[in-house]
Amino acid sequence: VLGLLVWALIADTTYHLHAAYGWVMFVSIFFWIVTVLFFVTYLLQLQLKFYVIPWPLVLMIFNAVATVLYITAFITCAAAVQPTSWRQWDYNRRAAASFFAGLTMIAYGASTFFSFRAWKGFGSNAATSQVTDHT
Repeated sequence: VLGLLVWALIADTTYHLHAAYGWVMFVSIFFWIVTVLFFVTYLLQLQLKFYVIPWPLVLMIFNAVATVLYITAFITCAAAVQPTSWRQWDYNRRAAASFFAGLTMIAYGASTFFSFRAWKGFGSNAATSQVTDHT
């Protein structure tokens, strides 16, 4: 939802006049689409059919890359906001897009942390470590 807000707010301005917003649009739309695809994959439990793919590792790498690129998009978007713009509504939308890009960056960063913990298996407790497979 946060990524959707970023690209929707930027798309509602005259972003094509500023080259910096092209990068922000690319990052936000690309990661929004891929995140929706991962969400549908997990919603339909398709990851169980593709058991060869190491899903925790894939998600950790995806979230880490998304975090790094959203850092660049956030900095680019925030630096390109011009408070003396002659179109006040563009300023408001771009400032809001910068805010939501920052929130999206934080969300992907937190998701990277939790993906790393899932990949390394830090979330297990005493009950799960005692279970043995006797098949």
